[in-house]
Amino acid sequence: MGLAADFAGIQYRLLNRSRGPAVQGPRVQADRKRYAAFAQDYVARHHNLTVIEAEVTDFLLDGDRIRGVVLATGDRVGSGAVVLTAGTFLRGTIHIGDERVPAGRRGAQAAVRLGERLADIAVGLGRLKTGTPARLDGRTIDWAAVGEQHGDADPEMMSFLNDRPEAPQVTCGVTETNSETHDIIRQNIARSAMHAGFIEGVGPRYCPSVEDKVTRFAEKETHNVFLEPEGLDDATVYPNGISTSLPREVQDAFIRTIRGLSRVSILHYGYAIEYDYVNPKSLDHSLALRGVLGLFLAGQINGTTGYEEAAAQGLVAGLNAVAYVQEKPPLLLSRAQSYMGVMIDDLVTRGVSEPYRMFTSRAEFRLSLRSDNADSRLTPLGIEGGWVSEVRQNGFDTKMERRANLRSKMAGRALSSEDSDALGLPQSRNGHRRSDIEALGLLSADDEGRLGIIARTFGARSEDIKQLRIEQICAPYVERQEKEARVMQTEAEIRIPDAFDFSTLPSLSRELRDKLERLRPRSIAQAQRIEGMTPAAIILLMSRIRVVPTSAVR
Repeated sequence: MGLAADFAGIQYRLLNRSRGPAVQGPRVQADRKRYAAFAQDYVARHHNLTVIEAEVTDFLLDGDRIRGVVLATGDRVGSGAVVLTAGTFLRGTIHIGDERVPAGRRGAQAAVRLGERLADIAVGLGRLKTGTPARLDGRTIDWAAVGEQHGDADPEMMSFLNDRPEAPQVTCGVTETNSETHDIIRQNIARSAMHAGFIEGVGPRYCPSVEDKVTRFAEKETHNVFLEPEGLDDATVYPNGISTSLPREVQDAFIRTIRGLSRVSILHYGYAIEYDYVNPKSLDHSLALRGVLGLFLAGQINGTTGYEEAAAQGLVAGLNAVAYVQEKPPLLLSRAQSYMGVMIDDLVTRGVSEPYRMFTSRAEFRLSLRSDNADSRLTPLGIEGGWVSEVRQNGFDTKMERRANLRSKMAGRALSSEDSDALGLPQSRNGHRRSDIEALGLLSADDEGRLGIIARTFGARSEDIKQLRIEQICAPYVERQEKEARVMQTEAEIRIPDAFDFSTLPSLSRELRDKLERLRPRSIAQAQRIEGMTPAAIILLMSRIRVVPTSAVR
């Protein structure tokens, strides 16, 4: 997927660039046709892999063991394991105003028969919903009237095997809603499928529709709308930020009040889609469905959003299906190893009441789980499992050896006074002569010149210098974070004072503070079980409790 994204990437942006590396994340806007073409070709070139395009309507079961699937044609496909990645198709229903159409997405049939069959063998099916905005004809947008959102000049690639984009880069547009937009939406809010009560499923709180934005954040006069081209030779534009289930004529009206869109042609209208999901508490950590041997579930069927969360589950479920067939131990990722481990643990232990979205705040080890070190954390697991090609393994081993040698050299060389002056670093107050690796951790990522001095001194690659700098900056915090995690495990039963004021935790979201005030947990263990509580929030709560006089504790 990283290779496909880099082949198709037409704009790259590193999110949260102004913040620390632990919360930064690479994002790419992909040309849909180029991405699909790369993926199809990549799959077709793999031996011993057959692609069958057909609707699955039933499972072949032998007692509690899966033996394959049944197609709508009546044909049977036998297998030792099945991975079900149904997306929004299970008994999916599209809503536009008061219109309701069975569909898995626009232009595709819903998987009704499979949804009904799954209800027979899975426990705890529920309904969730998501939505999408209208698609616009970019040739009818007044691009001169909207702002520009440029990509990064030095893009962060999605695959560690690449160092530069392959496709031409584009600029996205940015505009915003206004009071007229909001007035039209408010006047027609009762006609929205969600607000009219046509939808029973819960939607993603962190990707609200434009109707939700206007009602929940009534004090805001504008909401950003990002105009994202869907391809280099495709006029279709995705207006990110105005997902809606309002009737077509209302979409026509409110979209054309937005700056730059007064004469826009709408190619496809936005809609909400409601679908079945399986309670993820019925899964184990390998993403296998309990009670049906050999059946693995991945993606939105497990109650997550359909982005990186779904893709990550597909990888884990696929690897574990192979391990199951080969009678090998499953791949069980821990919370300390990856965000995939955090997500899967959250899903199978806590369940969901809304589409699950992965946030850095959910991970207690997020300083270690950075995008820049994903290969050094996880590629060794892939090598051990036999899932990494020889070319990639050789490249990875070479890079790791090169960086280890560079770190050793930099740690063993002390800076002279002249070196410190050249790097613009003050002399150490205690007379200690810094090593190059220590100096590297004091330099700004934006200071290309000074980083270049160190790179030239050692004949090092710029990407290696950047990586060692991040590791050096994070090292003391990672050590402290790991200590806090160990403390958290042993102090889960610590008591919370009767009169503790949860409003004194400004680092927590208002939503979490409100939940704590309303539910008044008596212990850290009880607080941990409150939906939405994150490991980072628990650590903050415990740190504040420690300074409360013991007389205030029951």
